Amino acid sequence: MKDGAINGLYKAELIHRRAPWKTMEAVEFATLEWVSWFNNTRLLASIGYIPPAEAEANYYRELARPLAEAA
Repeated sequence: MKDGAINGLYKAELIHRRAPWKTMEAVEFATLEWVSWFNNTRLLASIGYIPPAEAEANYYRELARPLAEAA
């Protein structure tokens, strides 16, 4: 996903939906929660309906497998 698309999604799903914000700290905390959800919870059809963090872990596990098998 392109950076602009992510920024638009972030603004639409979080910033505009929960406005008005009382403090900058509230925005920062909500942003941390949204990023955690975006990376660790949401399911992506294009990678088999798993979270991006799980797909990344699977990728690096597969990269390490030949090294572990050779040792």
